[in-house]
Amino acid sequence: MGRRHAGREYYLGILFWLGIWISGVATKGGESSDALPESIPSVPGTLPHFLAEPDDAYIVKSNPIKLHCRAMPAMQIFFKCNGEWVHQNEHMSEESIDEGTGLKIREVMINVSRQQVEDFHGPEDYWCQCVAWSHLGTSKSRKATVRIAYLRKNFEQDPQGREVPIEGMIVLHCRPPEGVPMAEVEWLKNEEPVSALNDDNIDTRANHNLIIKQARLSDSGNYTCLASNIVAKRRSASATVVVYVNGGWSLWTEWSACNVRCGRGWQKRSRTCTNPAPLNGGAFCEGMSVQKITCSSVCPVDGSWDVWSEWSLCSPECERQRSRECNAPSPRHGGKFCEGPSQETENCTEGLCTQNRKLLHKVKPPTIDSASDVALYAGLAAGVIAVAVLVIAVTVYRKSQSEYGVDVIDSSALTGGFQSFNFKTARQGNSLLLNSSMQPDLTVSRTYSGPICFQDPMDKELMSESALFDPLPDIKVKVQSSFMVSLSVADRAEYHVKAQPDTYPRGVSRDYNTLNNRNKSLLPPGLSNVTLKPELRTVGIFGHLGGRLVVPNTGVSLLVPHGAIMEDTSWEMYMIVNQQESSVSTEGSSEILLGPEATYGPPGLTLSSPLALTIAHCAEVSSEHWNIHLRRQTTEGKWEEVMSTDEESTSCYCLTDSHCCHLLLEQPGTYALIGEPLTESAVKRLKLAIFGSMSCNALDYSVRVYCVDDTPHAFQGVVAAEKSKGGQLLEEPKTLLFKGNSFNLQVSIQDVPQFLWNIKPFTTCQEFPFSEVWCSNQKPLHCAFSLERYSPSTTQLSCKISVRQVKGHEQILQVYASVVENEKELIPFFAQADCTVTSQTGPKAFKIPYSIRQRICATFDTANAKGKDWQLLAKKLNIERNLSYFAKQKSPSAVILNLWEARHQDNGDLDSLASALEEIGKIHAKSPNSTEDLTEDCS
Repeated sequence: MGRRHAGREYYLGILFWLGIWISGVATKGGESSDALPESIPSVPGTLPHFLAEPDDAYIVKSNPIKLHCRAMPAMQIFFKCNGEWVHQNEHMSEESIDEGTGLKIREVMINVSRQQVEDFHGPEDYWCQCVAWSHLGTSKSRKATVRIAYLRKNFEQDPQGREVPIEGMIVLHCRPPEGVPMAEVEWLKNEEPVSALNDDNIDTRANHNLIIKQARLSDSGNYTCLASNIVAKRRSASATVVVYVNGGWSLWTEWSACNVRCGRGWQKRSRTCTNPAPLNGGAFCEGMSVQKITCSSVCPVDGSWDVWSEWSLCSPECERQRSRECNAPSPRHGGKFCEGPSQETENCTEGLCTQNRKLLHKVKPPTIDSASDVALYAGLAAGVIAVAVLVIAVTVYRKSQSEYGVDVIDSSALTGGFQSFNFKTARQGNSLLLNSSMQPDLTVSRTYSGPICFQDPMDKELMSESALFDPLPDIKVKVQSSFMVSLSVADRAEYHVKAQPDTYPRGVSRDYNTLNNRNKSLLPPGLSNVTLKPELRTVGIFGHLGGRLVVPNTGVSLLVPHGAIMEDTSWEMYMIVNQQESSVSTEGSSEILLGPEATYGPPGLTLSSPLALTIAHCAEVSSEHWNIHLRRQTTEGKWEEVMSTDEESTSCYCLTDSHCCHLLLEQPGTYALIGEPLTESAVKRLKLAIFGSMSCNALDYSVRVYCVDDTPHAFQGVVAAEKSKGGQLLEEPKTLLFKGNSFNLQVSIQDVPQFLWNIKPFTTCQEFPFSEVWCSNQKPLHCAFSLERYSPSTTQLSCKISVRQVKGHEQILQVYASVVENEKELIPFFAQADCTVTSQTGPKAFKIPYSIRQRICATFDTANAKGKDWQLLAKKLNIERNLSYFAKQKSPSAVILNLWEARHQDNGDLDSLASALEEIGKIHAKSPNSTEDLTEDCS
């Protein structure tokens, strides 16, 4: 019975596949080659469902793989690979009965060889699926892909060794070899697996890369990338990671005691590179481990007795005395006091006068003639009368001289164009004090405030040929008893404001009594013996025509545009450059003052257009390295931020050139430029100058090197200091670029002829700390080198001065100088390029003629279809930033021209303006309002 049943199924299968074949032939193109009979004998049952479907498989090397599937209920199951039926002979099938349902379960397996997969060249991977049928229909399994597994040998990217600082980030890249299936990556450190599960500092999830967020010393080692799949494992080249520690300086030790008890010696302090110490090849600390500075202490002077005084008269006790003082010399600086008595007493009658300390005339009857006593007393009376007569004669003589009062004589202080004053007053009260209400006779001579600038050639005759120093000297007033009083002459410019013809508009008062009344007291009470620093101040009266104020040799000027002041109105305006220590607070930050503080006023000034204030600065301007701020001082004395020069603002405008900053301002006050370095590459300019002078000892010579911010105002401080010392300029000043990289500035003297000169100890190289140079805030820094001639016949000095920043720029200054006073050549060391008239008004204060200015404004203030407007004018004049400021002005072109005037006040030509107008005229030649006629006028 079983054999008959098996035979029946066999024949049914043949008939079934025969039907499939016939239906396949009947279809076109084989598109329905997988079609199964849509109907079979209708018997009770269900559609087959798969209990197991074929899985994706990889052929490793040459080993075939097995695909199998199982379905219930299933009359038959066949595999179909790549759209073609697999022959029945290649199937291995098993069947069973499900005990719970009684349905038939059939399981089928086939083998797929490497050759079959390699021979297939289809658009997709090699695939197979099962097709099962029952009495109700057919079911298909999922497609299982079969791929040949491999793993290539070479990594697409090997990890590379790294050296990183401690707490730096480590990123090791690894791209494993190509493979199927894709290789998995594992990292090894010193052949041990690196686990990211237990260490939050390590991440291995980012595209096979190894990331260590903050490197530790323990992270140093050899790292290997391990790639593996079912075929093989591959190892990358090892990458060595070194985590290093850069050395850091410890704190400086305290300065040691001076190595000599007295005289000139040195002190030193040291630090070690142990905070932390360099490790694993980290950089050693940069800079000096030992610093030395010179020290000096006065030597003790032992006291010595002066000569004995004359013996005193004989006392009633028949004794006389004499004394001496310990003042030849007096003991100083811890010296010993004189040894021995300061007084001596002796008997004036060789012991015959006294007996038991009593006078003899009380012990014995007098034996001396009374006539001798009368003669003695008569002589004493005559001496007293002679002394009284002498005192009376001296008193009468001094009274006869009192009518001359105070005589001002000291002409040595009156250099630089000053002439002496004679104050003639009657003596009142204490002759050593100047009466604060006393007025000098200002008609005798002409005075100037600040450096002397000339308004006409006749004024130049007042300038002494030897006056090399620009700042005003203090006038020293000599009174009786050589009591010296310094008069500040800064405000005296207000006495001498000279009204020029056709300078001021009608209605401007030229009465200067208000100036005189405000400055009656040149010497404040209580300051008669204090030298006051002159105030750099310029004053002028301006009307509708405008003008210019200049503080000579400071890089500070103020342009009052034409029309800024209303008609029939005039203002007395002033400008001041701060000479005192800056009050701008930059402590606790890297900000520095880039130029002098400048003030203009008066405070109640009302204008119809902004003024142009120019301030020189010392920064090498770069938006990448500097952020420059403008600050203004409030009435409370605090400083408020006005703007950053790189930001857009409609309240003021800032145009920064290489050496000056031009500001368009509407509010009077005190302004300062503050620089904030953004990187260590920020650079400021230093002006270097060398001066020399003889010391008290005729063989000693002092060479002084100044390092000061490169602004005219800052250099004036050097000039003033050297004038008081009688210094001689030894070399033309030079510029040094100083970086904000925290490294110090070193100054050394070199190539001094050893057979002619001796360099005193410890002065061949000196150093300025970085912070002292960087934050000098316009104050002069200087160091001195002490030289000594071996012979008075040596009259020439030749040497080099090297000024260099550690890991920065260096400047060499060559010195060839005469050290003999009468052989010195006076070198004009400060070219007064901007030393012009301190106050100019009207058309002569401007470079652009007024008629040309009006035509330019009329042309560009109104936009036209050709695009020829004030914005194009600004672009051609290289004023392209913050155009919104000009847009709010009543006449944008006029304000642009004012800025051009301030920018070109020194060169005095119109070439740049004419070139810009000519270029605009060429671009818009067809425009009805061509600018060609303007360019002809400007040129």
